[in-house]
Amino acid sequence: MEWFSALDGFSQFFWIIALIGSLIFVFVIITTFLGMDGGDDFDGIDSEIESDAGIGFQFITFKNLVGFFTIFGWIGIACINAGFSKPVTVIIALFCGLLMMTIMAAMFYAMGKLTNSGTLEYKNAIGAIGEIYLTVGANRESMGKVSVRVQGTLRELEALSDSLTALKTGTIIEVVDITTNGILIVEPTKKAIEPIKTKTYELPSDTKL
Repeated sequence: MEWFSALDGFSQFFWIIALIGSLIFVFVIITTFLGMDGGDDFDGIDSEIESDAGIGFQFITFKNLVGFFTIFGWIGIACINAGFSKPVTVIIALFCGLLMMTIMAAMFYAMGKLTNSGTLEYKNAIGAIGEIYLTVGANRESMGKVSVRVQGTLRELEALSDSLTALKTGTIIEVVDITTNGILIVEPTKKAIEPIKTKTYELPSDTKL
């Protein structure tokens, strides 16, 4: 406390911001990467801030603001120790804080893209050929399951059918539509199976059988 009291008000300002920002920053990073409940709470704050600001790319979020104040405080302290003037210190601290916000925004954006890339888009199943896994009732009377390859992965998904007869296990089907809640609409495939081509050989006329 004696050391802190000996500092001038300008230095105390940056130290307070740096210490508080660092504590919150470490907590936010840990909860984010561990997927703890605290991370979900911060995501809710982020959504509210982003919707209020109306800025895409999630630039102004709680996490990014924490990163800004953390870097702002420590860079300010470094500039003071280097003997820079107050205006120069503030300018450099602001610039570095904004740079930190940009880096964090890009990092969380990239993480979000990686997560979304693994998300199943049901519309990609339309036109796919699969097989009935559990019987699908006629005229959407009962739901069944189909095995169909979507986004490069074989999946077992719930399905309905407008067919007049039930589609039994093993029936080859084609996905023709998707309901709003992600249920596949399937029909027996109409794609014809190519017949096996055979070759005929003619024997010479003088050949004796």
